[in-house]
Amino acid sequence: MIDTAQYRVQHEPFYQPQKNEVALYEAAYRNRLPVMVKGPTGCGKSRFVEYMAWKLGKPLITVACNEDMTASDLVGRYLLEADGTRWLDGPLTTAARIGAICYLDEVVEARQDTTVVIHPLTDHRRTLPLDKKGELIAAHPDFQLVISYNPGYQSLMKDLKQSTKQRFAAFDFDYPGAALETAILAKETGLDEATAGKLVKIGGVARALKGHGLDEGISTRLLVYAATLIKDGVEPGDACGMALVRPITDDADIRETLDHAIDATFA
Repeated sequence: MIDTAQYRVQHEPFYQPQKNEVALYEAAYRNRLPVMVKGPTGCGKSRFVEYMAWKLGKPLITVACNEDMTASDLVGRYLLEADGTRWLDGPLTTAARIGAICYLDEVVEARQDTTVVIHPLTDHRRTLPLDKKGELIAAHPDFQLVISYNPGYQSLMKDLKQSTKQRFAAFDFDYPGAALETAILAKETGLDEATAGKLVKIGGVARALKGHGLDEGISTRLLVYAATLIKDGVEPGDACGMALVRPITDDADIRETLDHAIDATFA
């Protein structure tokens, strides 16, 4: 018997709804619809999934997808031991057995021949075949599959097949509006709202440069990092350079532009 307590979200994650996504997710879960969450990096996709697992009181198993991940990494494999072989369930199989929410983070990073193993779990069958073991698992009634990815990084080589996409209900996430993002920074870090608002303003400047020298704008996650450093006593200019500018670009001109925006904002 698997102890599901280890997969429970023990404490309420801080999450500020942007629209009606909480109610919509609850409706999707009631009907056990697979869910796709799309949005830029650091905008709160993973926090949202974690919050919903806590709110629904369901176990959450998260998989950080990568290009080296195989189907066996998801469903399981036989292990060689001194007295023979032993089958070890993968995270997807474990979630299907115990009725957890299985969250595949940045699913497009995984190879397409790997992600097709989720297909039988995301239609009327709700089954997972373990070919190596000769077993067909009927998913627990509480099981749900959630995937996320950043559409901004899509390419012909890194995108989901239509046969995969059209198995999911989907949410589009974006960075919060200025007022909400300011409130998030203040609540998350304890920083005063005036300073938090200045950080959000800098974030807006960087996001306007996306496609004009930046592949991606400053995420809410990085704004939280900067707010945390400032709250700890680091000078705002140093905190912003360390948390907001240096991580996102090595281009000297872009750095200079952002540094000027920081200086002007905190002058």
